[in-house]
Amino acid sequence: MFWRDDIDPGHEHHKVLIHKGAFVDSSRGERAVPYKVYYPVAHDLAHLPVVIWSHGLGGSRDGAAFLARYIAGNGYVVVNIQHAGTDTGIWEGKPGHPWDVIRKAHIPRQASLDRFYDVPFVIDNLPRLAAEKPEIGAHMDLERLGMSGHSFGAMTTQVAAGQLFPDAQEQLVSLKESRISAGILYSFTPMAHLTDAPGDVLYGPMDIPLLFMTGTDDESPVDTYDYTYRMPVYEHAGSAEKSLLVLQGGDHMVFAGSRGKLEAHPKRHLHEDIIKALSLAFWDCYLKEDASAADWLKTGGAKAWLGAEAEYDFSGS
Repeated sequence: MFWRDDIDPGHEHHKVLIHKGAFVDSSRGERAVPYKVYYPVAHDLAHLPVVIWSHGLGGSRDGAAFLARYIAGNGYVVVNIQHAGTDTGIWEGKPGHPWDVIRKAHIPRQASLDRFYDVPFVIDNLPRLAAEKPEIGAHMDLERLGMSGHSFGAMTTQVAAGQLFPDAQEQLVSLKESRISAGILYSFTPMAHLTDAPGDVLYGPMDIPLLFMTGTDDESPVDTYDYTYRMPVYEHAGSAEKSLLVLQGGDHMVFAGSRGKLEAHPKRHLHEDIIKALSLAFWDCYLKEDASAADWLKTGGAKAWLGAEAEYDFSGS
């Protein structure tokens, strides 16, 4: 069924520990970038790939814990980072439901740019973390680095993967992070609200392997667009190999492990298992060069396993 007989989306292979801290960027006014590291406990595990995760608007480093714990428990170090200016600070302590506050929030362009600058800053500091916390560093292989994110975090991953973004002067710039080898975009985010540049110009520079995830109920939490408005990001991405997962009935917050203001979803656990399985297969394929995971993703195994629960397409060699 899966690319390995021991795969179970309901369980991790290794016990997972958590370490929290913050990196402080003196070059940006002492900007703090909190992080939360998930890492497996096993003395025989070494040289494990590292996966960075970026939260959505109004989120934090605590988001998508179901996914971070699962990936770490199957042989990775996962680093969830938090972005001041677009995190929980925009709604905490304010009257009203957080989603209502978030919808009304004005996000300055600089707050978006600061979020994107957080990524290379964190990567620059991972060797220091590895040295200061050898119980974590003993597992980390910084030559095999992936990035992922949800919603605004997906856009952050898109920018790190090469997507162009308008700077403070409305000039399209590249903030590509060349140390990232592959990426997963949960509720990937288009740019039509910020620029009228063609899709091939904006998204074409994303040339690393990418997995795009959305759902048929994945509407914009801020506007009223349905999930199809996300598709130009996938369609125009220049990756030589890319995949698209569309969960039947999947909504926006299922990828973040939180319901927010949404009603309970009868397929939440099924969808989470699908998200975990596809994510792990993708990382195994592109960060561990696992041939069986590659075969499962590219030649019909994943599609057959998903059945009617999701649409899945692979494009590439």
